[in-house]
Amino acid sequence: MSFKEFSFDPRIGAGIQAVGYVTPTPIQQQAIPAVLKGRDVLGTAQTGTGKTAAFMLPILQRLTQGPRGRVRVLIVAPTRELAEQIHQDGVDLGRRTRVRSVTVYGGVSRNNQVNALRRGAEIVVACPGRLLDLAGDRSVDLSHVEVLVLDEADRMCDMGFLPDIRRILKLLPAQRQTLFFSATMPQEIRELADSILRNPVTVQIGEIAPANTVSHALYPVSQRLKKKLLLATLEQTATGRVLIFTRTKYRARNLARDLERQNYRASALQGNMSQNNRQRAIDGFRNGRYDILVATDIASRGIDVSEISHVINFDMPDTVDAYTHRIGRTGRAHQTGEAFTFMDQGDEPLVRQIEKVLGERIERRRLPGFNYGNSAQERPTQQSRSSQRQGTGSKRRQNRGRGGRKRNAAPAMSNRN
Repeated sequence: MSFKEFSFDPRIGAGIQAVGYVTPTPIQQQAIPAVLKGRDVLGTAQTGTGKTAAFMLPILQRLTQGPRGRVRVLIVAPTRELAEQIHQDGVDLGRRTRVRSVTVYGGVSRNNQVNALRRGAEIVVACPGRLLDLAGDRSVDLSHVEVLVLDEADRMCDMGFLPDIRRILKLLPAQRQTLFFSATMPQEIRELADSILRNPVTVQIGEIAPANTVSHALYPVSQRLKKKLLLATLEQTATGRVLIFTRTKYRARNLARDLERQNYRASALQGNMSQNNRQRAIDGFRNGRYDILVATDIASRGIDVSEISHVINFDMPDTVDAYTHRIGRTGRAHQTGEAFTFMDQGDEPLVRQIEKVLGERIERRRLPGFNYGNSAQERPTQQSRSSQRQGTGSKRRQNRGRGGRKRNAAPAMSNRN
């Protein structure tokens, strides 16, 4: 089917065409008709399958009619990065409609947000804490909200936002449409959904696991050799953008610095950074200034970069859900991706849980030519590194992704989550 079958306003159709969407994803095919009819929706699907457009497009359709200048739609997200992504998707898809959207989150000046709200907006995309602050001093009026969207609800549970969500619900009209989207459905989230949704349409696409466009591989290695294995892997692998996950802020910062010293275009993304620096890192990764982003789990949701060809778990995540969300940063919008995980012996119990969700054993690999037995493995000389950069390194920047996709090649469809 095509997006034309939804009979969107021509201005929205122009936005769909402008962003390059061609065919609705499965969750869009099932969710959009229900949202257009005003039904509550409980949507679960692997990350990267197009959930944002599944609710944003019918919301824009609603907003083409009715009053302007007051908050009619509230979208709540767990992180600043995801809030910005949703906001930008709304701006891109609704540019012709003149629907206005405002982001509300902490870590930046509240004055700019208050001023934007005073100028009038129909959509507010917010993180819970700052939204409650602004509601407390009456800087935002939520009494006219017609549609509530809770996006990545499971992540909000992980981050301890459920009490804030319940406080926000008390500020909204009882008569509203509620759209509830989550990649996983733990018990707390299931109970919240049951309490706020009215006769919802349930949309579940596949199992709650990484998308099948991603291949997985484990690299057993000791902690002391991880950094050397990472450098050797990057030398041998033709990639597009590479997202590397670490367990701690300290390690993310230091690993990004070490990669820069090896002449890679790398940046860190971790919670101690200011919001401006975090956004600068994401924007640089998206526009090609950086080839590599080293991040903590703050980045496992909300990064929407279509050319992430590889996710590398430098450290094993804490849970299966965290693995799912990390890996969901690649293999998006029908593109393929690869997930490499460096594991030591202590990671084996979690690996077995991940394999159970995937329904198959993950391949164990050894990197050809890498010395696993010598922690004092000799580093290549500066001259040899330079020649490698001119060989495999420069090739890595030109031959982007699997199948020879170049970095600047435009995908046929960039349908984002």
